[in-house]
Amino acid sequence: MARLNIYDRRERALVRAADALLAPAALRRVFRRSPKRPPARILCLRLERIGDLLMTLPALAQLRASAPAASIDLVVGSWNAAIASTIVGVDRVETADVEWLSRSAAPALSAAGLAGRALAWRARNYDLAINFEPDIRSNLALAAAGAGRTVGFASGGGGALLDVALDYDFRAHTADNAAALVRAAVGGEPVGRGAPAMLSIPEDARREAEARLAALGSGWKIGIHVSGGRPVKQWPPARFRDLAEWLVRDRAAGIVLTGTPEDREQAAIVRAALPDSRVVDLTNGASLLATAAAIAQLDLFISGDTGPMHLATALGTPVVAIFGPSDPARYGPRGFRDAVVRIDLPCSPCNRIRLPPARCLGHTPDCLAGIETARVIAAVDEALQARRP
Repeated sequence: MARLNIYDRRERALVRAADALLAPAALRRVFRRSPKRPPARILCLRLERIGDLLMTLPALAQLRASAPAASIDLVVGSWNAAIASTIVGVDRVETADVEWLSRSAAPALSAAGLAGRALAWRARNYDLAINFEPDIRSNLALAAAGAGRTVGFASGGGGALLDVALDYDFRAHTADNAAALVRAAVGGEPVGRGAPAMLSIPEDARREAEARLAALGSGWKIGIHVSGGRPVKQWPPARFRDLAEWLVRDRAAGIVLTGTPEDREQAAIVRAALPDSRVVDLTNGASLLATAAAIAQLDLFISGDTGPMHLATALGTPVVAIFGPSDPARYGPRGFRDAVVRIDLPCSPCNRIRLPPARCLGHTPDCLAGIETARVIAAVDEALQARRP
């Protein structure tokens, strides 16, 4: 039985029991028809948050290179629909919000509901389906879609439902695990660093970003994403403020604050310390695509382990990333000019993002509290020096 990558003991026990019941399903592989080579229609599932989708881009590029004539459909959460529509090489985007990932109050699909949705996909006659989620629920949906060949991970359960079920490599980067699925499905080599842009931002979003950033004039344009997304990944906003003040005062930089309206309160801590002429605040309702276009025009982007950090990497903007509990070997930015700032502790990185240790709740975790502003300033200054002609 596959090693399950599920932290919660009760959930792990339930999935292990479900896998035992599903084990006979693996026998169907003996009677499966031979898959069409090369595949003409391909289905991909990537239902999680924006960072997870963006870390899958190299694998999608690898898939397109290995199956240049295929039609590729991608199913994502609705929160990722806009950015998914810009992925080079994807022909069709469909949304499916599932209740274990959705953060909105709107109704979302249960595991049975997702499988029911997938039954309707049978009419599309997919030759190949790839599930980039290590999750028994989405593996069930993949099986329900009725593709000629199914490929996914066994480490979240449901491996018996797949034709090819790989173990998730806990030591490898998320992007490398995704690439391994594509290699098992159609072959090909992973897309390395320095690859062509994988996102095609619409021209209207580019113009909106240019208009917003024009107020900063010439000089360095530095993006700062204050929100960590989760309290356990939050570097203190006051330190982002001190960093921004130094950039404006000592490097004559213009600051671009990114985030959603939910991030305004944290961004306001930084904005209040800066002259109005030296800051552009995109948390006041800028669309995701306009934010992406703005990030693409920056000289540097500073963030914790967040989706916008991965967006900057995908757009070729250099990143200075501040990491605490997350392991940069698995989730870090991978651009040639990217840098990670972190400290070594016996307990870090723990990767316990969704279920943090009790001693890390209610305050900044030690692995982030120990990263002083001066260390980040040094990394930022080095990155800026490297960008000078």
